[in-house]
Amino acid sequence: MTAAAGAPLVRTSGVCKAYRSAAETVWAARDVDFTARAGEFVCVYGASGSGKSTLLNLLAGLDAADSGEIRVGGVDVGTADEALRASLRLRTVGVVFQEHNLIEEFTAAENVALPLEAAGLSVAEARGQALDQLARVGLAGLEDRFPWQMSGGQRQRVGVARALTGQRSVLLADEPTGALDSTATKELFELFRKLCDDGVLAVICSHDPRCRDFADTVYEVVDGRLESRS
Repeated sequence: MTAAAGAPLVRTSGVCKAYRSAAETVWAARDVDFTARAGEFVCVYGASGSGKSTLLNLLAGLDAADSGEIRVGGVDVGTADEALRASLRLRTVGVVFQEHNLIEEFTAAENVALPLEAAGLSVAEARGQALDQLARVGLAGLEDRFPWQMSGGQRQRVGVARALTGQRSVLLADEPTGALDSTATKELFELFRKLCDDGVLAVICSHDPRCRDFADTVYEVVDGRLESRS
């Protein structure tokens, strides 16, 4: 596939993050230089403990780098205070986890609407946007089902819809297919591809080799270093 040519949304320069103990230093990110653009599907793979999750946490402002610069959506994440980082996650960056992290007592629409209500939208406005996002991920007609009434793939799609609320433009996913069967995995990668074709930037960390088949750009994380494979 051809890499996207949209505006840069993520840029890192010389980013380092290490975890130190008396016995050793483990590099989770080491001199990471990385640029990703609107409409790009980026696949990041590597062994467990290589630093994939740390990279996503740094991009989302959930963890702080030891050194280097991280800019996401025009925000200098490294120097931003917690309020600005929280605003970035609310308005620009959505995160999808391996476990869907849905509230079991809430319907699909209520789970997706919750962050919108937290941002100040009325219940009616939040539900309207939630229905739009659920339709976007192929769940129109299932908005009033509870998580326990849905398949694993459907629940993960609800998580993707929630991550896209508020017109977020950057989607970060950490092993999003780890708990899915092969059919649901393929369908989720197809969904990410469609979202990128619609202009979303998706950075997907995955052990599954099929992720690379859908990506514009592929990286491998080796001892915290990000190495291009495409």
